[in-house]
Amino acid sequence: MDRDVTRKVLFWCGVVNYGVLLVWFLVFMFAHEWIYLLHTRWFHLSVEQFDVLHYAGMSIFKVGILLLNVAPYFGLHITRRV
Repeated sequence: MDRDVTRKVLFWCGVVNYGVLLVWFLVFMFAHEWIYLLHTRWFHLSVEQFDVLHYAGMSIFKVGILLLNVAPYFGLHITRRV
């Protein structure tokens, strides 16, 4: 795979992953109670624990996107011009 194809793949992976993160955030914000009730069927969590777990999960996912999609994309974008 050449650099341009890899760069395009990383770009679209980043777009899709940020889309997933945005959907996760929007569902968490607007359907919080429903998600909480769904998860408490399987796990005994307080609302605070539930919120912390989702916040931490979103943070880890966001860092993963930045490290695995965005940074390599910009690295390939910069080296393309050299």
